[in-house]
Amino acid sequence: RFSDERVEASRNFANKIWNAARFILMNLGDDEKAPHIPEGLALEDKWILSLYNDLVKDVTDSLEKYELGMAVQKLYDFIWDVFCAWYIELSKIRLGGDDEKAKETAKAVLVYVMSNTLKLLHPFMPFITEEIYLALVPEEESLMMSSWPVYKEEWNFPADENVMEHIKAITKGIRNVRAEMDVPNSRKTKVYVVCQDEALCNGIE
Repeated sequence: RFSDERVEASRNFANKIWNAARFILMNLGDDEKAPHIPEGLALEDKWILSLYNDLVKDVTDSLEKYELGMAVQKLYDFIWDVFCAWYIELSKIRLGGDDEKAKETAKAVLVYVMSNTLKLLHPFMPFITEEIYLALVPEEESLMMSSWPVYKEEWNFPADENVMEHIKAITKGIRNVRAEMDVPNSRKTKVYVVCQDEALCNGIE
């Protein structure tokens, strides 16, 4: 069934992918390594890797069952609502800071998750994914020749996921209160969080 709204939504999704890729490429140097996962991961790195790991499993399972619509929806939700809306925004803090090690870790995770998510998306959007993948991983001949992502048990970080979900909930709550009280985005606000769970408190700090 043809729908103008779906065409427009798909166009917006393609633009979102392009913009995410441009941001990553803008922050990469000429001496970047091939996609890899470094040591010393931050909380948000473990969170995005854990969710990416689940995505690999879910998309692969859906494709094997010919549930194409479900596979596409999972990819859409991850790219738009998780990777772009949260992880890229969080990475800007480290990329704009003075800690070179933190910068390199953020860049490595950005490239790894983006390039491998493009592999999962490739069956549905072959041209844009191929173009961006070769820009991110120029040493490879083609995305079509690369290996399919695989689920890795060691990338399960449930505790870090839990902490990040609480941080997201706090952030959304603050944004809602600011919107209700008509506080302009340019105005800084002090926030005090009461935390009774030691593990969560450490993560939030």
